[in-house]
Amino acid sequence: MLAINNIEVVYDRVILVLKGVSIDVGDGQITTLLGANGAGKTTTLKAISGVLRSERGEVTKGTVQLGDKRIDGMRAHDVTRLGLVQVFEGRRVFENLTTEENLIAGGHVQTAAAVKQGIDLVFSYFPRLKERRHQVSGYLSGGEQQMLAIGRALMSQPKVVLLDEPSLGLAPMLVEEIFGIVSRLVKQEKLSVLLVEQNATMALAVADHGYVMENGRIVLEGPAAKLRDNSDIKEFYLGLNEGGARKSYRDTKHYKRRKRWLS
Repeated sequence: MLAINNIEVVYDRVILVLKGVSIDVGDGQITTLLGANGAGKTTTLKAISGVLRSERGEVTKGTVQLGDKRIDGMRAHDVTRLGLVQVFEGRRVFENLTTEENLIAGGHVQTAAAVKQGIDLVFSYFPRLKERRHQVSGYLSGGEQQMLAIGRALMSQPKVVLLDEPSLGLAPMLVEEIFGIVSRLVKQEKLSVLLVEQNATMALAVADHGYVMENGRIVLEGPAAKLRDNSDIKEFYLGLNEGGARKSYRDTKHYKRRKRWLS
């Protein structure tokens, strides 16, 4: 469905951020991209969705394919029309608009009939939003705003959703609820999702396949179940030692990454 082939991304024609990144997102699957802050995860999503230009960045090598169509270099709204949408980190709802008005804005590329159908679909997955359809979105809770951001993305009838840090700043129970709804959407609506997350435990629990990024490179990839059992993933992302016990704060604070990932 979505194939990123050996791309490089440069900002301001000088700063090399991504170095030969290749990722495949399967049809009707959740693929997760893990990594620490500054690894290049969000830049990867922006390179796919076409918003790099607004930040003086560009894909200088490689290709991004959506189905059989090459989309790197395309404008963001044209990429959206092809069926790919990004849900940005930090929710970014239109705070002065109501919940329903936010959804209508998300369906701006659709017909009036499709917008009504889209709103009904969103409310079926997020009944809490239906209860607050006339409430100004700036007064929604953090979890409700995240639901609204995902719902607004669904309004464009996407085939692929790029989901950036949906758990950020949310309570664990809300995170579980949102990830559960995302899993249902993938199965029932045949979506493909590229999920960027720092909550590795939750991401690997819902994903089919995973990639680990460090310093703008993919250093590890494989089925999610296999990554969950990988000793490096357990140590550096799940906070567990080789025996399966949780590492102490002292151990975690002072670890040094093994370089064999990059060898």
